[in-house]
Amino acid sequence: MDVIQRWIIRFWLSFSTVGLLVGTLFFAASLTPSLIPRSFLMQGILSGFSFAAGYGIGVFGLWLWTYLELPQPRDRNARIIKLAAAIICAAIALVFLWRASGWQNSIRVLMDMQPVDSAHPLRVGAIALLTFIVLLTFARLFQLTFLFLSGRLRRYVPRRIAYVIGIAIAAVLFGTVVNGVIFRYALHVLDGSYQKLDELVEDDTIQPTDPNKTGSAASLLGWEELGRTGRDFISAGPSKQDLQTFLKRDALDPIRVYAGLRSADTPAARAKLALEELKRVGGFDRSVLVVITPTGTGWIDPAAMDTVEYLHGGDIASVAIQYSYLASWLSLLVEPSYGSEASRALFSEVYGYWTTLPKDKRPKLYLYGLSLGTKNSEQSSELFEVLGDPYQGALWAGPPYSSRIWRSITTDRNAGSPAWLPRFRDGSYVRFTNQKNALAIPNAHWGPMRIVYLQYASDSVTFFDPQSVYRAPAWMAEPRGPDVSPQLRWYPIVTFLQLLVDMAVATSTPMGHGHVYAPEHYIDAWMAVTDVQGWSGDDVARLKEHFARR
Repeated sequence: MDVIQRWIIRFWLSFSTVGLLVGTLFFAASLTPSLIPRSFLMQGILSGFSFAAGYGIGVFGLWLWTYLELPQPRDRNARIIKLAAAIICAAIALVFLWRASGWQNSIRVLMDMQPVDSAHPLRVGAIALLTFIVLLTFARLFQLTFLFLSGRLRRYVPRRIAYVIGIAIAAVLFGTVVNGVIFRYALHVLDGSYQKLDELVEDDTIQPTDPNKTGSAASLLGWEELGRTGRDFISAGPSKQDLQTFLKRDALDPIRVYAGLRSADTPAARAKLALEELKRVGGFDRSVLVVITPTGTGWIDPAAMDTVEYLHGGDIASVAIQYSYLASWLSLLVEPSYGSEASRALFSEVYGYWTTLPKDKRPKLYLYGLSLGTKNSEQSSELFEVLGDPYQGALWAGPPYSSRIWRSITTDRNAGSPAWLPRFRDGSYVRFTNQKNALAIPNAHWGPMRIVYLQYASDSVTFFDPQSVYRAPAWMAEPRGPDVSPQLRWYPIVTFLQLLVDMAVATSTPMGHGHVYAPEHYIDAWMAVTDVQGWSGDDVARLKEHFARR
């Protein structure tokens, strides 16, 4: 027992008082609201990382203080200060844990979610402590490695040079292990899991018998090679009968073409196959043609494509190719350029053939993307490449924060317009909208190409900001978005970690918030982009109600 007590005392004394104080402040700040409501598990992990970050800053500050040879308390005074700091830390943590449920409810109410009675402070605290201990163990292992290396080097070089070289070697070693072994192995496991999921054939997904359908016996693309997301896309969606029943007039079967990752070995080969399939099924004979860039997993949001097919009575074709198995947010973090090659290959094939057709007989050409699909769709062509024969427009939903065109336009927005709903120049080229249709700009007229960004202020995939480490993002300024908590505040480093967690759970929100886009908002956007005619206000309301019931 004495041995255990001595070990506990020694372990306690090994902690930095300054580190504990700063870490507690970071822990407390992590409990405040961000963009997305958090479960106790995510909150605990976030708080543990935040505490570790604050502790590390505190330890570094103390090291710098010591290095500058400034006075420090000794012996009894140091123990008293550490005890007082522990009491203060505990008080701060308890107060903020007690208020955490109210902060989470400030977001949940805006998203029409059921308020929570408790933020589960004991669970959050336990998970945060465990997370902190794991991170601290890792940090101390790094310290031991650095001290061992620098100790050996001091035989040959001066002490401080040995420290610099030791830190550099330790950083390379740990970076190699984390990035080259642990991280890549995790990605390999995830990629394999998503691949197995993609190969899974659902019982209710039946291979089409219609020869004009992709994946049929007559198709150039094999049914099983389409992948799970491709088969879902082809087999779902409204039929001619569905459209006629709702529209009360003649309609057509919408044309959908999809090439999965296993359809061909390279993006270029998949794009060529998709083009030939699109020609085979008569896609260029329709009035509207949409080139889709899917999300990271290859998924295409049915809320987007079903709605535009209703709006055009089935007189529409769409085409997409798969480029990944990974979820968009994961692809965005580890391989941000993932998919641009595939998107560009498909657009080049379709656009190249489209420009050879008579202008009065070819379909109107549009682009669509959601999430990572938006970022890659943006990169599928440069504006100067299509100015001689422009396509008609694009609808890009939930653009990731690193989307080049979106970021440029948002940065150069008109003065006075908020970052979460910008206005750009005269609105003739690009417009933004969200839950409330903001596309009808007074005295503004569309040009030959219409670009619409559909984005929610609570979408952390869009509004994650790497620079939030040291400054408040522009979208935090007043006025705030309709589903952003008024109690959200910026804290250095902590806000960055909060937004990082938000991005990972961005699709956990109710439809119409976060990264989950609602059909009624797609309807407004598609009507503006594709210049839908012949629909009265009552017809549009009836269509929105139809999708709301679904």
